[in-house]
Amino acid sequence: MGVFVIGDGRMGTIIRELVEADSSLKLVGIVGADTKENLRDAAAADVAIDFSHKDMLPLVEAYVARTGAALVSGVTGYSDEELSRVKALGRGAAVIHSANYSLGVAVLRRLATQAAEALAEFDIEITETHHNQKADAPSGTAKLLLDAVNPEGAYEPVYGREGMCGKRDPREIGVHALRGGTVAGTHTVHFFGPDEEVELTHRATSRRIFATGAVAAAKKLVAREPGFYTFDELMFA
Repeated sequence: MGVFVIGDGRMGTIIRELVEADSSLKLVGIVGADTKENLRDAAAADVAIDFSHKDMLPLVEAYVARTGAALVSGVTGYSDEELSRVKALGRGAAVIHSANYSLGVAVLRRLATQAAEALAEFDIEITETHHNQKADAPSGTAKLLLDAVNPEGAYEPVYGREGMCGKRDPREIGVHALRGGTVAGTHTVHFFGPDEEVELTHRATSRRIFATGAVAAAKKLVAREPGFYTFDELMFA
């Protein structure tokens, strides 16, 4: 199975190492920020794994349209309009986009959904912690968890609090970002009730878990028909 890696940062480098170490995979090529124009006429692959930057989306769109390669996208920071463009690529190729390719986070998301349904009267807050080099906030995973506990959008997200903000509105969900050190990623969904609290937490000790999940998703995705898939659909269906 031919794999083209888009993005040569930390995640892209780990993915390249995993591909090169897997006898069932062949690295077709890799591009990064400095070599992104090479994607315009890059060789076709069975699947492209993209952990680059959202500004590379036009080049990624052109590559998938030209080659028909399946796309595993782990780019964060997309606007709603940009994410709709990623999903639209599913008309001609098998596509998945996820802010987190950890199996543990996928399970956390499911548990958070169940807890929100069972603890409907509890206050919900989400905290996420990442290394001091992370550019976007809140994290894509925090947004996934927000969707998990607020699927209908009935609650209003509040991104941090400051000053005399008044008492907590029961129809809000706080989302808070912490940055420091080399933390690979910690996410907690808090459920606060009368005299009790429930916490669901996932801690990543290495970015390698995300790369491993992305490669596993790529292997499953190439066997799928064109369409847009979620990580849960691909890994658990």
